[in-house]
Amino acid sequence: MAESSSPSTSSSLSVEPSKLWKGTFAVTGIMVTLVTYGLLQEKIMRVPYGAEKEYFKYSLFLVFCNRITTSAVSAVSLLASKKAIDPVAPIYKYCLVSVTNILTTTCQYEALKYVSFPVQTLAKCAKMIPVMVWGTLIMQKKYHAPDYLLAFLVTLGCSVFILYPVSDISPYSRGRENTVWGVLLMMGYLGFDGFTSTFQDKLFKGYDMEIHNQIFYTTLCSCILSLTGIIVQGHLIPAIEFVYRHHDCFFDIVLLSTVATASQFFISYTIRTFGALTFATIMTTRQLVSIMLSCVWFSHPLSWEQWIGAVIVFGSLYAKSFWRKAPQKTTSLVQNGDSNNLKENP
Repeated sequence: MAESSSPSTSSSLSVEPSKLWKGTFAVTGIMVTLVTYGLLQEKIMRVPYGAEKEYFKYSLFLVFCNRITTSAVSAVSLLASKKAIDPVAPIYKYCLVSVTNILTTTCQYEALKYVSFPVQTLAKCAKMIPVMVWGTLIMQKKYHAPDYLLAFLVTLGCSVFILYPVSDISPYSRGRENTVWGVLLMMGYLGFDGFTSTFQDKLFKGYDMEIHNQIFYTTLCSCILSLTGIIVQGHLIPAIEFVYRHHDCFFDIVLLSTVATASQFFISYTIRTFGALTFATIMTTRQLVSIMLSCVWFSHPLSWEQWIGAVIVFGSLYAKSFWRKAPQKTTSLVQNGDSNNLKENP
């Protein structure tokens, strides 16, 4: 009599390939979208367009393009899923997230005028400290000694990376580098980003809110506010004229908005399928790959002190990912405040 495989064995064999394909899909999606996003924002803000070597200067216009794309996609998602499209929280709370999110992204784009993309990316890793500060003030969260040690090591590595650059021989430096102003903009980015993610966490906990509902109303407010800001600054017409003159810039902006929106889908899918801990590891790898590609693509040299700083930062982040035991539920990780360190703000 022939032996038949047990149901449990056949089930485990079918589950493993499925999990492998899901993991490959998640990792590929995040790496492709966010690495492309990083390279594109550096190209748009630092590489001149056309024979006249014109530079794109309108950061708020990029914010508007990103937000209107995300708002449209989230509205379609809400309608397709037939979920509640009415605002769950008071509109002013969505607007508060929108304002700080716009300031976050604007500081991020503006900083690229004064510091290189590798410096900016490493500095983003230091967002733990403002997140911990805002978490304590807004959510009354408590952090433990390992959390403070990790934040200290990451901040130390970032400081070494920023303070010990080589003379940048990149052809796209064009002599307007200003480390002090760039660092101030990155400090603004970290402070606003820490508040944004912490307040978003508070909204999710305080209201029965779907993620697409928050994305839709937050980005809708961002569209209105960023468009108002562009008009008040008098940059709307010059920005449109610039992309009209330089069609390659227009396609760069369209692609930037597309990958920024797509990355939100892959981020949500990865956290929902594999948990926040796996996502944190993927994001750390993505930052490392982005820095390496930027150094090669845009000819950024690194000093040996910067290599040491990078090793301290990524070594600390990987140590956290591999040594910390994964919680049984993603929500328990969110309650400890770690979710605030994970999500990007394209």
